[in-house]
Amino acid sequence: MINTTLFTNLMPSLLALSPDTSHATAVTEVGSGPKWILLIIGLPMLTTLLCGLYAMIGNKTKLPAWTTVAGAAIAFLTTVAMYMNFDGTPYTVHAFDWIQIHFGDKSMIANFSFYIDTLTIYWMLFVTGLATLIALYASEYMSHDVGTSYCRFFGAFGLFVFSMACLVMGDNLLMLYLGWEGVGLCSYLLIGYFYKKPEAVAAAKKAFIVNRIGDLGLALGVYLTFVHFGTLEYAVLFSDPTLLGYIESAKVGNFEAIPAIAQWIPLLFMVGAFGKSAQFPLYVWLPDAMEGPTPVSALIHAATMVTAGVYLIARTYPMFLTSEHALPIVAWVGTITALLSATIAMAQFDIKRIMAYSTVSQLGYMFAGLGVLTPTGGVYHVLTHAFFKALLFLCCGAVMHGFAGQLDLRKLSGLRSVKGWGIVTLGMFIGCINLAGVPFTAGYFSKDTIIAEAFVTPGASMIGWVLLFTAGLTAYYTFRVFFRVFMGPVEYHPGEEHHDDGHGDESHDFHPHAPGWAINTVLITLTVCSIAASGLYLVGGNSDKHTKHYAETMVMSSTAAYASPYSEHAIHAAHETHDPNAGAGPRGTIEHPLEVPVFGGDPHKMMYYISAGFGVIGILLAALLHGPKGWQGLFVGGRTNAAECRMDPIARMCGPIPKMAENKWYVDEIYAYILVTPLRIISHIFHWIDKLLIDGLVNLFGFLPRLLAWILKPSQSGVLQGYAVSMAGGVTILLLVVFVIILQGGAA
Repeated sequence: MINTTLFTNLMPSLLALSPDTSHATAVTEVGSGPKWILLIIGLPMLTTLLCGLYAMIGNKTKLPAWTTVAGAAIAFLTTVAMYMNFDGTPYTVHAFDWIQIHFGDKSMIANFSFYIDTLTIYWMLFVTGLATLIALYASEYMSHDVGTSYCRFFGAFGLFVFSMACLVMGDNLLMLYLGWEGVGLCSYLLIGYFYKKPEAVAAAKKAFIVNRIGDLGLALGVYLTFVHFGTLEYAVLFSDPTLLGYIESAKVGNFEAIPAIAQWIPLLFMVGAFGKSAQFPLYVWLPDAMEGPTPVSALIHAATMVTAGVYLIARTYPMFLTSEHALPIVAWVGTITALLSATIAMAQFDIKRIMAYSTVSQLGYMFAGLGVLTPTGGVYHVLTHAFFKALLFLCCGAVMHGFAGQLDLRKLSGLRSVKGWGIVTLGMFIGCINLAGVPFTAGYFSKDTIIAEAFVTPGASMIGWVLLFTAGLTAYYTFRVFFRVFMGPVEYHPGEEHHDDGHGDESHDFHPHAPGWAINTVLITLTVCSIAASGLYLVGGNSDKHTKHYAETMVMSSTAAYASPYSEHAIHAAHETHDPNAGAGPRGTIEHPLEVPVFGGDPHKMMYYISAGFGVIGILLAALLHGPKGWQGLFVGGRTNAAECRMDPIARMCGPIPKMAENKWYVDEIYAYILVTPLRIISHIFHWIDKLLIDGLVNLFGFLPRLLAWILKPSQSGVLQGYAVSMAGGVTILLLVVFVIILQGGAA
């Protein structure tokens, strides 16, 4: 049960800011950019068209893969050039006129144009970079399907990169919506890539339908934005005096001065974000999306598409500041999602599905960061998570690829000792320590930024505690996978793709297929990137902008910029200047204790130690309960085979709880009972109404001419005497009619 006092008091207190510490920077100057930036958009679409051509001519080589890799790589290099040439002034790049509707004193202008600022560059660097690496990985991973299916995969892959670029780079909300629907379509196509597999088809439909719920919210938000503000263009919208006036009202907590329609817009955007980024209650599609090929899981469902909701809120952050309830809901929903998904991940045995629930959980952290007024923390975690989660998914994919589809951690053990699996083991370890938040890793720095801000933001300390507890769970289930699959005695059983030869043991004579050069190259690159990402916390700061590191500098130079009066820099400013108004609320003083409950100390400093402690405890528990016996000469876990571990008797002592978690707390079943089944019954009722009533009336009117024809049919026998009789009868009827008319006329 959510603490309603915390919930209702969070937004008014944290938005009652002094003007010098809050942000609602107007986009006062927007230039015009060079046309070569259109390569970032055009090349992925070109690769899609070429893949379609390859399919038409019956290509059976890896040409579609190399075409896609080349297109994504050039797009990445173009993005790097865009970053290097950016001078700090946002600009637009116009491709062509698209929608220009004029009515009355309003004009809906939504051109095929692109808005470039630091947030755009930040997102596109990892979108295009990861797309290049994952396309190279897929060239080997999907090689068993070389032919038409291979072309279809890479065609959809290129279309996804194009759609994601439109979503991120578009200079108006309609372009964002175009890309939003485009990535949804590509997700559907790629989840259902194995269209002969019922589970894949069901997962694709589930993803498409659940996303449509969120998309409705986004569409309504876009409509209301135009109705209320009269524009969809970022450059105009974020410098609109009306919006800036609303933010000024929010600074002093005067939300009554902000119309309800303006406060509804971010709430509707929030619904769209929850659907695309798999937040409670719309998260159920993402774990099932693992039915798609692993490169799809890594690119779309871990690193890029699922962060679209985070991007939407970050891009429109000034609008979220005008709503009394939007950011508190975002914070709590993100927190609940993080905890719920972590508890489910602890009980799963499919390693790819564990990573899927981990993705949902980490997305919850990002939303919590946005909600507790640290868009820097939320967006920073997007970047670090993109690298290490893509690495983890691709390592799991390498295992699946090499062990005939096997993903059950109870049937795999000791892979680090199997020849050819050293790079995968190293990559998995680096990904795990990042996800677990081991000190000095990228995941450690970005996650701590969010948790610390939760503790210093009034009314959000409960969010901080839940996120800390979730961090411990994350460390546990992450290393549960690592210890069981990669450590301990060597044991493996092939998956469903390996066919028993009919001579007994299905694993007889089975030899795992070690990754090739393409997969290993990508894993090495992502391992290095995941390690290097931790360095971004130490570089890229800007003293003029009072930013600490690269991510903060990029965020604070964009429309997502926001400096909370309770942030680390604001508190330091208050101490250094001895000015009680610096970083203060409306009454001029910092009115809440800036200490971590129970532990004490400044959360911005103490969180380095506290969250590290939670993470280390989680890892030690995983080692104790799932580690191998005598590991490295130490008695650590006691596990002597793949299937059994010390956690098994403990799980049995917990009664039905582990089984409930393994069954995802029966959320899907609850949805089926209260939503799916009633809707299905109603649809059948309307089907029969349509079939019997609507179609019945139509068929009745269609039957009447047929009935008349059937009655008249005997008169068209072809017999001359019959026609004579008919003519005589007709004349008789006419004479009778005339006679009746004459009689009536005479009587009158």
